[in-house]
Amino acid sequence: MIKDSINNAETYYKISENLREGFEWIKNNDLKNMPDGRYEISDSIYANLQSYLTKDDAPYEGHRDYIDIQYIVTGEELSGVTNYSNCSTTEEYNKEKDIEFLKCNIKEEFCKISEGEFFVFFPHDAHKPAIKIRENKNVKKVIVKVGV
Repeated sequence: MIKDSINNAETYYKISENLREGFEWIKNNDLKNMPDGRYEISDSIYANLQSYLTKDDAPYEGHRDYIDIQYIVTGEELSGVTNYSNCSTTEEYNKEKDIEFLKCNIKEEFCKISEGEFFVFFPHDAHKPAIKIRENKNVKKVIVKVGV
């Protein structure tokens, strides 16, 4: 897992060309004024722009075929994060949606993420996004799915 400001995204460009392309898409679009929806970036990269109210709780999730860049356009939230090996499956992996739902088997740890910041979640990172900080608030976030 990586947590940083979008201003430092270039630091991570050398990890992969797809990751660089995902960050460039975030930086080169007016996400605050774009409508929610799915945006195709390339053959192996797409983005889901979404607006929602943070939640009291949610399951952990894991992905196998994509890296997530989760960038907060407006608002703030908490995300639980742990190594996949600390979890057990609650809903089997769905290959078509590249998602498996999980339960964390250790004490949970949460990270706060605010406007202008991003997480990069790799396939070994189980994560629990969109959790409220003190009260439920509106968030606009883009999740760029980067093929591995």
